[in-house]
Amino acid sequence: MATQSTVKKQAAEAARMDEIIRRLKAVYPHVVCALEWGGQHGGEPAFLLQESWKLLVMGRLSAQCTDARVNIVCKDLFAKFPTVRDMAEGDITEIEDVVRPCGLYRTKAQNIKEACRILVDEHGGIVPDDMDALLALPGVGRKIANLLLGDIYGKGGVVTDTHCIRICGRLGFYPEAVKEPLKVERILTPLIPEAEQSDFCHRIVQFGRDVCAARAPRCGNCPLSDLCRHGKEA
Repeated sequence: MATQSTVKKQAAEAARMDEIIRRLKAVYPHVVCALEWGGQHGGEPAFLLQESWKLLVMGRLSAQCTDARVNIVCKDLFAKFPTVRDMAEGDITEIEDVVRPCGLYRTKAQNIKEACRILVDEHGGIVPDDMDALLALPGVGRKIANLLLGDIYGKGGVVTDTHCIRICGRLGFYPEAVKEPLKVERILTPLIPEAEQSDFCHRIVQFGRDVCAARAPRCGNCPLSDLCRHGKEA
C-alpha cells in the first residue's frame, strides 16, 4: 500500500506535469506529427485509414534516423509504391535501394514489405487499432504502436522517442540515466491524461528541437525553467 508521503509526491508530480502540458500547449497550440505521411494535418476518417500504412512505414524507417531524412526518402518511396498493396508486392531490392539512406536498410525494407503484406492479407489494408495486433507486425514495437494509435485513432499512448526520454528525464520525472523506453512509458502514462498523450509527445519533439536540444539546451529562454529539475536536487 502506498504511503501518504508517496501519494502526496505522486499528486505533486501530476500537478507539475499538468502545468508543463498547459505551457507547451500555449507555445505550440497547433501541433502535428513530424513524419509527413499525408494525414498529419487531419482529413476525413476514411482518408486517414487508407493512408495509415504510410505512417507505419515511416515510423519503422525513423529508427536511428532523423524524421527529416525519412520525409525526404518517403517522397520517392511512396511515389514508387503508392498503395499498401504495391508495397506488399514490391521488389525487395528496389525497396532496399530507396530506403538505404535511412540506415539498416535491408532489415527495414523487409519489415515494411512484410508488414504491408500482413495489412493487406489480414486487415484489409488498414492499420489495426489494437496494441497486440500492432505488435505482431514486423518491426513494430510499443513506440510505433503508440504513435499509430494516437495519430490515426486518437487513442492515448506515450511515444517514448529520444526527445521524450531525454527531456522528461531532464525535467525530473525520473533519473536522467534512465533510457529504457518501456520504463519511461510506464512512468509517464499515469502522469499525462490519456487525451493529451499523443499531442504532448509531438510537442516535446518540437520543444526539443527549438529549446531543449541535446547538446546545447537554451535554458535561459525555456518556458519550463522553473518547473525543470535538470541540474537541481530533486
